[in-house]
Amino acid sequence: MIYTHSVGRALQYFPQHTALLRDGQPVTFLELDVRVRKMAATLRRRGFLSGERLAFLMPNGPDYIELVYACSLLGVIAVPINTRYAGAEIDRLLEDARPRGLIRHSKFPAPTVSLEWEHVIDVAPLGEANEELFAGEFYDPDAILVLLYTSGTTGAPKGAALTHANVFSNIHDLNYWVAYREKAVFLHASPMFHIADFPAMFAAPVFGAAQTTLEHFDALSFCTSVQTYGVTHTVLVPSMINALCQFQELAAFNLTSLDVLGYGGSPIAPALVQEVRKALRKAKLLQVYGLSEAGFLTGLTDAEHTDDRLQSCGRPCPGIDLRVVDAAGKPVASGELGNLVARGPGIMRGYWHDIEEDLPGDESSVDETAEALRGGFFHTGDIGRQDKDGYFYIVDRAKDMIVSGGENVYSAEVEAAIYEIPAVKEAAVFGIPDEKWGELVAAAVVLRPGTSLSAEELKQYCKTRIASYKVPRRIEFMTEELPKSGAGKILKRVLREKYWAGQSRQV
Repeated sequence: MIYTHSVGRALQYFPQHTALLRDGQPVTFLELDVRVRKMAATLRRRGFLSGERLAFLMPNGPDYIELVYACSLLGVIAVPINTRYAGAEIDRLLEDARPRGLIRHSKFPAPTVSLEWEHVIDVAPLGEANEELFAGEFYDPDAILVLLYTSGTTGAPKGAALTHANVFSNIHDLNYWVAYREKAVFLHASPMFHIADFPAMFAAPVFGAAQTTLEHFDALSFCTSVQTYGVTHTVLVPSMINALCQFQELAAFNLTSLDVLGYGGSPIAPALVQEVRKALRKAKLLQVYGLSEAGFLTGLTDAEHTDDRLQSCGRPCPGIDLRVVDAAGKPVASGELGNLVARGPGIMRGYWHDIEEDLPGDESSVDETAEALRGGFFHTGDIGRQDKDGYFYIVDRAKDMIVSGGENVYSAEVEAAIYEIPAVKEAAVFGIPDEKWGELVAAAVVLRPGTSLSAEELKQYCKTRIASYKVPRRIEFMTEELPKSGAGKILKRVLREKYWAGQSRQV
């Protein structure tokens, strides 16, 4: 279904428009369709049938897009793998997804899990030049299109099973906020295995937009791509925006083609929003909130980026019912904090290990889907509030909340205060064990080159912005960048590990 309504639509209305840029050279939608159908024919010849899984361990690139399209055309379930996973993590994912085969780039670790078929794509292309074109077309809106494994910032990754209809819903949600246009150019700068980027592969063709890719994000490559290819749309995570704002050569590039800069993936400090608005004066900012299991849930448009709403993630997408509820699942009053829950057409079918009935597993894993979707709503694991005008605010991940002396401290609020300090390049706030208070507020901080800041100076500044009990008691200045997931999110569990080692509890 999703191929029919994205690339299929482009073939009907924009056949000669540029669909992809391969090594800077344009590929039309007609040419793209031929390439995809050759890949699909190769996969079918290898025995891949609808409902079977094909895993990818590849960097961003045009081959990635074409392979996802080939899976969609065949009804094969795509299983993108986080390219920053270690070998053991890759093995665990493959044991959970049990794909028929794996397509891998040689620079990534070879798995030890036994697979029926493995193809190293940079050694031999998939889809021979003389391959016959696959003529069929899979159509089942309720079939699973992709297993998007959660980033694992708070625990073991789980495969969120998204159907063709789920992703098609995301196309509508994405376009509602991003507003593609014909001959736009979307840059895949975020990892394509991530929910922030994956739906864009199908959204761009619907409107005749071209796609180009960055194998790995860095500020120089990003600016070069925008200037060279006239990029109009992209989505970044806050750590990427932070790197872009600190790029000393930013002013040397012509970035005026950039019309929409979407961002999300983790809470963003208002000070960083102000910085990027100054750096990219022509671009309209769009904050989005979503999850692997739910797609896009809210959006905050450029016009809504007012001083009093910089910390808001906006209002729900059409068709999304987003609520703030208490522990019993009852809605809370406007302005009160609670758990965010959602329902709508983009919500996953469930976690793969629960869906695959004959997959062996213990009782503890069987109920994860039921737990996440209890009461008919998906429980996001985020804590937030809604103001009187209906705008939502994500305060923190529930698991990142720090309880110190009986007081709740939300790490995102503390990080926002720290990021206001000009010398700070990166910051992460988390809880560490303490016999007296239960947990203490700790911060890992990376400073900008050529600057200095003492722990006491940081504390004194924070005291002017937040309550004293929220001010970090332990501050560690780090010389290297903070550890991040493949999607660019800071891995707080890695920063916490040394403090919680040997403790009987982890919170």
